[in-house]
Amino acid sequence: MTEYIKGQFRRSIFQNDNGYNIGIFRVKETNSDDLAEYIGKTITFTGYFHELNEEDTYIFYGQKVHHEKYGDQFQVDSYERSKPEEKDSIIEFLTSGLFKGIGEKKAQSIVDVLGKDTLKIILENPDDLILIPGITRKNIDELHNKLKEYEASYETIIYLGDLGFTTKDAMLIYNFYKAKTRNIIDEDIYKIVLDINDITFKKIDTIALHAGVEKDALIRVKASILYIMEGISNTYGHSYYYEEELISLLPRVLGVNIAEDKVFAAIESLIKDVEIVKDNEKYYLREMYESEKLIVRRFKLLAHQEDTKAKKLDENIAEIEKFFNIKYNDDQLEAIRKSYLKKLLIITGGPGTGKTTIMKAIVELIRIMHKYSFEDLLSKVALLAPTGRAAKRMSEAANLKASTIHRFLKWQKDTNKFQVNEYNKSKVEVVIIDEASMIDTYLMANLLKGLSVNCKIIMVGDDHQLPSVGPGQVLHDLIESQVLEVVELKKLYRQGKDSNIINLAYQIRQGSIDRSIFNKEDDLTFISCPPGQVLNNIIDIATTYKDVSYKNFQILAPMYKGLNGIDAINKEVQKLYNKKDYSKKEIPIGEFTFREEDKVIQLTNMPDDNVYNGDIGLVNNIITSPKKEIYLNFDDNIVKYTPSNFSNFRLAYAISIHKAQGSEFDIILLPLVKSYSKMLYRRLVYTAVTRAKKKLYLIGDLDALDIAVKNTDTDIRRTTIKEFLIV
Repeated sequence: MTEYIKGQFRRSIFQNDNGYNIGIFRVKETNSDDLAEYIGKTITFTGYFHELNEEDTYIFYGQKVHHEKYGDQFQVDSYERSKPEEKDSIIEFLTSGLFKGIGEKKAQSIVDVLGKDTLKIILENPDDLILIPGITRKNIDELHNKLKEYEASYETIIYLGDLGFTTKDAMLIYNFYKAKTRNIIDEDIYKIVLDINDITFKKIDTIALHAGVEKDALIRVKASILYIMEGISNTYGHSYYYEEELISLLPRVLGVNIAEDKVFAAIESLIKDVEIVKDNEKYYLREMYESEKLIVRRFKLLAHQEDTKAKKLDENIAEIEKFFNIKYNDDQLEAIRKSYLKKLLIITGGPGTGKTTIMKAIVELIRIMHKYSFEDLLSKVALLAPTGRAAKRMSEAANLKASTIHRFLKWQKDTNKFQVNEYNKSKVEVVIIDEASMIDTYLMANLLKGLSVNCKIIMVGDDHQLPSVGPGQVLHDLIESQVLEVVELKKLYRQGKDSNIINLAYQIRQGSIDRSIFNKEDDLTFISCPPGQVLNNIIDIATTYKDVSYKNFQILAPMYKGLNGIDAINKEVQKLYNKKDYSKKEIPIGEFTFREEDKVIQLTNMPDDNVYNGDIGLVNNIITSPKKEIYLNFDDNIVKYTPSNFSNFRLAYAISIHKAQGSEFDIILLPLVKSYSKMLYRRLVYTAVTRAKKKLYLIGDLDALDIAVKNTDTDIRRTTIKEFLIV
């Protein structure tokens, strides 16, 4: 039996733009014995709503839940408005303020004549009101139009639910389209995919087919082409596509073969509607094409500006060297000097070349040359990085607050929009970006939209690392174009010039490994063993570092599944580091059991909680009854998770190399076996090796390492920023 409560909405405690509401509800009636105690009293409710007012009577369907902090709540799954039936209720409704010009006297006259069918008559036969004394044509039109509009919104929500949308999705759709919702559904239901980020193509496609849309309908073919293009972008990182790719992949998505003339008609229609752009033989999603063009325009503009005038530049740099008790080499001096003179500068270099070190000098030089106070620095200079961990490292290195790019742009998770944008630009004058190889094309374009055209940009990164998870290879293209100001740092500093980890990294970059490098010194160890022994060796080494801080020791692996995959490693290391203990609460989630003090990694950005993709922390507390809740600790930032977002984190004794990008650990353990197959490629292994600061263990097969070093095929991304810059 579905529980319900019937009564009046009293007030909201919290609500957001997507219709989510926490509020107070006065209960008049319920079918639940458990809720009977609230009849005549109020209860807190939560759920998604189109609109609530204090005049109507509502029926909320759902269940009572208990919140540890806020007590009993009614969690609403769906709801309906109960129409007024008694004459007094109808009069109260008509005089609620919804209908302009209708006071108590006119309302009384209407109900006296029309009786309990008043609302039905106003909707269906409004002209019947003309005979009521004191009622004007204006009154009739106001009553009919407002009531019709009022009814339509609720009917639309119900209609969307009948189609197969959840209440949450129905709210997202209605709040976006309002009165146009039904027209959009009737004309092109797939438009929802383009307009509303949280509703996927597959969900819409299932509903559309169920509603009778033909498999080869033009609207479905067009939507499928866009879906394919976005899929290729996200999977392979490409910016553009070729016609034959789209044609060959379409039947798989459509589930039916389709005539070429229909495909070409769909493509032409998409071009006409500027959903895709054709440039020569290349097809781009509009947003991708515009993003690449924006990046190129802005960087060309900055690159062609005159150098900043500078007096006593070298003298001030000398003072900075003296103050920090450091002597910069020629490459570093060039980077520091040009960071002040140029409007756009790219600083690149491998591990140990001092990229992070010179950031402090760059910030200090800006402060001295402009005579900024510390408060001025905070308002005029922004230190940015793609991940939270990289931002923290940057802040520590430069002695100035750093932020993720998403946080700087005030990203809103609910809408997937940035509040700092082309219409609301930041006032910062200098932006320094670390780990720039991780920035995808869309994020770079959005950052530029949020900066003034004269804002100085300094990008710092290692182009040989993994490219961005999202599409594009911005840093690579900017450097390869050879038309922008680039300073490459070449001299090795970190860990000393004879560091075996550093030397291995540079050998990987060159594509050839000298095997004699292994096991010469304590910093670089290779343990050769068959695949079946890799996990045992991992456990042996992990045992050695059991008492080391979770921040300093990390296992990395290329894949999640398989005998030596991340999942298998996590299960075994968890038994070693945090075995079952009746003093620790635990909870099963999927194929894993999480218990208090487990090491975990965040998988998505949650800006409202100040936790970001790649952040590593510990399970602080677990609650299993009456509701399931997990509290994670990220550097003393305690974040609450409920079943709806348990998928936002996972165990982190072992993590993927991609997730480790932007982070460093004192000790890295890296298994390498041939079964990793396609995940064995140069940039991946290079990125893994360069995460280690003091000690690196490689376990498995040296031939697997050689395969990875020679494999550069996966590095190829089709992009055109370089091409556009050169033209």
